[in-house]
Amino acid sequence: MTSHRALRATTRPPDEPGLTGRRRFLGYLLAAPTLVAAGRLAGPTAAEAAVPSPGLTDAYDLSDALTHAALPTSNLITVAVNPDGTVSFALHRAEVGQGITTAVAMLIAEEMSLPLEKVRITLADARSELVFNQLTGGSNTIHAIYTPVRLAAAVARERMKLTAAQQWHVPVAELDLADGVITHRSGKRATYGSLAKTAASSTTREFTPALKPASEFTIIGRPQNRIDALAAVTGRKQFAMDLDVPGAKPTMVRRAPTINGTARSIRNVDQVLTMPGITDVAIISTGVAVRGETFGQCIDAVRALDVTWAPGTVDGESDETLLRKLKAATPPVKPALPLTTAVDAEFTFAFASNTPLETNCAVADVRKDRAEIWSSLKVPIIAKQQIAQRLGLPETAVTVHVVEGGGSFGRHLFHDAAMEAAEASRAFGKPVRLMWHRTDDFRHGRAHPMCFSRIRATCAAGEVLSFEQYHTSVKTDFGHGFGELITGTVTEPELGNYSVAQTIFLLSQHSPYAFGVTTQLLNEVPLEFHTGSMRNVYSPNVRCAQELVVDRLAAEMGKDPLAFRREFAREERYRKVLDVLAEKGRWGRSLPAGVAQGVALAHEYKAVAGALVEIDARPETVGREVPVHEGVTGPRVTRVTFVVDPGLCINPRGLEAQMLGGINDGIATALTFGLHIEGGLPLEGSWDNGFYTRQWNVPPEVEIIIMPDSGDDPGGAGELAVAPTMAAVACAYARATGTMPTTFPINHHDPLRFAPLPREPSIPQSPTDGLDKAF
Repeated sequence: MTSHRALRATTRPPDEPGLTGRRRFLGYLLAAPTLVAAGRLAGPTAAEAAVPSPGLTDAYDLSDALTHAALPTSNLITVAVNPDGTVSFALHRAEVGQGITTAVAMLIAEEMSLPLEKVRITLADARSELVFNQLTGGSNTIHAIYTPVRLAAAVARERMKLTAAQQWHVPVAELDLADGVITHRSGKRATYGSLAKTAASSTTREFTPALKPASEFTIIGRPQNRIDALAAVTGRKQFAMDLDVPGAKPTMVRRAPTINGTARSIRNVDQVLTMPGITDVAIISTGVAVRGETFGQCIDAVRALDVTWAPGTVDGESDETLLRKLKAATPPVKPALPLTTAVDAEFTFAFASNTPLETNCAVADVRKDRAEIWSSLKVPIIAKQQIAQRLGLPETAVTVHVVEGGGSFGRHLFHDAAMEAAEASRAFGKPVRLMWHRTDDFRHGRAHPMCFSRIRATCAAGEVLSFEQYHTSVKTDFGHGFGELITGTVTEPELGNYSVAQTIFLLSQHSPYAFGVTTQLLNEVPLEFHTGSMRNVYSPNVRCAQELVVDRLAAEMGKDPLAFRREFAREERYRKVLDVLAEKGRWGRSLPAGVAQGVALAHEYKAVAGALVEIDARPETVGREVPVHEGVTGPRVTRVTFVVDPGLCINPRGLEAQMLGGINDGIATALTFGLHIEGGLPLEGSWDNGFYTRQWNVPPEVEIIIMPDSGDDPGGAGELAVAPTMAAVACAYARATGTMPTTFPINHHDPLRFAPLPREPSIPQSPTDGLDKAF
């Protein structure tokens, strides 16, 4: 039974939101039939926007870069009051299960003193005018839009009160507001809905109110159920494959036996077109698309195709060849100074699939003069631009609808399914409902790239004098919008000679420890795999390697691992998190041989988190059997205590859910979840092969503790838990076994527990023995 517990503060930080101390609020009433309000913040000064020297993420980090990129268009984000008393907001970020629609609804309801159920959140179509403000990533959404959304809601609230005061000829100060109803002591009352049209403005003009002080919050900071929970659990929530687009029929793609291979010709088109239900077959840029009456018929047709393939871009690569290239591209560490002790270590991290539970999918209806696309997209503006270019249409002729997604973890930063659907619809001249097979996701989808870390730390006289970490990775693809954001918002002198990837690395990697001269640098090997910004990008690997060396340093100095971290912690926030971890996690308690604790910290996205885990690596646990085909067990994490300081917590219940998901990600990437590359293609072809944390490996005890608010801005949460959990699991495993792991997942070199699916055809035969495998 997994338990969750949140400790909340009874006191609040200063009322003034953090950004107000150095920005000027600007609110607007927009010309519209009913009340429409917008808000923005004046942009940062040149000094505030400058990227400092490497490692100074305390002053400016990736979240700052994303937030500053969004500021210039924040006035285009609007809150609308409807005649029925509801308030509408078209969210310009993607909801993929992280709960931001609920958090944004809470912000609006709080600022407008409105019941949460009166707020209607939809997802905005691609809006080119928003530029970088419609990019969802880096755990930045709530941090970036927290004040602009509240400001727009406050404009609407104050305009409503002013309208009522003018109608009743009373001072605004005499009005009360609760649950969307304005009242006066004379007995007069008016709902938001009754005032919506009267309060509307015929011209756009500035109207800047005060935000509600934090001391008056009644919704922000209180646990709330997700606003889409009922629809999700009753099957009524609409995803891309649920949409009723007239004429859109199932479509699937036959892919090459290697990554980036392309189709040269099809030898049996006529034969495939005679198969039951099949209506169309055509070559597209990523393979051969097949359209049919059902997805089952598409699978049969895809498997029947006889295709001649051109080679891919990494056909000869394997885990072994990649590791040699990564090591060769990693700089050597500096020689240790005399009279110092050096702690050296090297770590290898395998590729990891970036597929969420919902397979990659999109709907498209492309005509000669226009196109309409539906898909879960985190950078819909780039998708719209590139689809228009591929189709040879003006951008204004392409409409891209953002649909809620069943997970992402960075996957939907790329729009490959939407592009394929557009290509297939154009080739067929008919609407399509395109869906990837799960094997497509694992073998041709995005993956966290394989990487290698080389570390040297030196110490003497009880001090850590230096810490060097050179991290080399297969190239991460940032062609989804992050690259444009970095080059578009950071000037050349500030960027210097760093690449986009190196800049993102420097703006996201942060050591929580005062270790003298600290160096953390990224290098990349330019291989054309399908990589992406998988949840937490670099941090899980970087932090895991660093925390393992921290344990080595503590042992070298004869100090307790948690006490050592506390001694060298760079901020009081870190020490507070460690203290709560030690108390609630019962650090140092007596455990049997083969069972041990591990602890780790992370600071990212303006938030701090720490994990204390217990792992059971005894032979009887490692070798336990589970009643499922090809099930993997191994060491089991039995207990997790997780402490998070998000700055300002919007929804404790949503934050707990985010931490729980990240905890399971960290356990998976540490112990069991990775890809084996052979002949340029992953051997894994399904969730059955990719051993993510399963029910029998989930810790029976989980306690999630939310610290009292330490700031007046919300930090990011979507990715925060992965890195400290992975690192803590690795440290616990090292202490339990007496051997520091250097390859992740730790079972990567074990004999394969599955028979790899054939490369050809790319989609396997649908199973017919599902009931036999159920338990």
